[in-house]
Amino acid sequence: MPNFVESADGTRIGYETFGDGPPMLLVHGTSATRIRWAPVCEKLGSRYTIHEMDRRGRGLSTAEAGAYGLEREAEDVAAVAEALGNDVYVVAHSYGALCTMEAALITKAFRRIVLYEPPMPSPGLDVVPAETLAQLKNIGAPEDILEAFYRNALQLPQAAVDAMRGTEIWKARVSAAHTITRELDEVTAYRAGERLGQISVPVRMLVGTETTAYLRAATAAFADQIPNAEVVALQDQAHQAIDLDPDQFVQAVVDFD
Repeated sequence: MPNFVESADGTRIGYETFGDGPPMLLVHGTSATRIRWAPVCEKLGSRYTIHEMDRRGRGLSTAEAGAYGLEREAEDVAAVAEALGNDVYVVAHSYGALCTMEAALITKAFRRIVLYEPPMPSPGLDVVPAETLAQLKNIGAPEDILEAFYRNALQLPQAAVDAMRGTEIWKARVSAAHTITRELDEVTAYRAGERLGQISVPVRMLVGTETTAYLRAATAAFADQIPNAEVVALQDQAHQAIDLDPDQFVQAVVDFD
């Protein structure tokens, strides 16, 4: 049965709970819902009590109370973690990792954090060019927005996109497609800064050895700002190790605890 918590602006954030052990909060990235964790849930759930949240705008969290912003997302993550009590192990992917870093600045509920390739522009390396983002905003069909995002922002080959079509994960991502451009706006404006030095809990950054240049540069920049952050490479993987090499991903998470 789903659980719900009210975030700071009144938005109702939903999450599902299963497994046995200390609490672990999973925070998905752009275009996803809580079911993006399906490839790793069974393994993680054998060691932890897993709490999969739907970030605002999708799944169990569609009734948004206020104007959108990354700071609202941070409040959402903090609200769920605080509802779970203290000493929560948070594992976050992509844009969810940005939300989690910001949440770490406003809550004491985190015990440790894994951040898998949080996105950010770097000098000479855009997440998406401005003209591409403008084009995405003019696409009406959710499936077309999703495909354009995968091809342009994540730089996935067409064959990888085609392989997802018709799956349950694809259907869930289509339902969240309307959130893509607003999150890309936030990513485009985001910069790692000294304020991230206030994160005091242990942090492990995951980065695929085959990932795109802007994600590799962003991971390094965040690691430079977060005290004692360590960077671990996912061998022969890019941004989709959760799907393509779940065993390696789970081992990187478990080994950090």
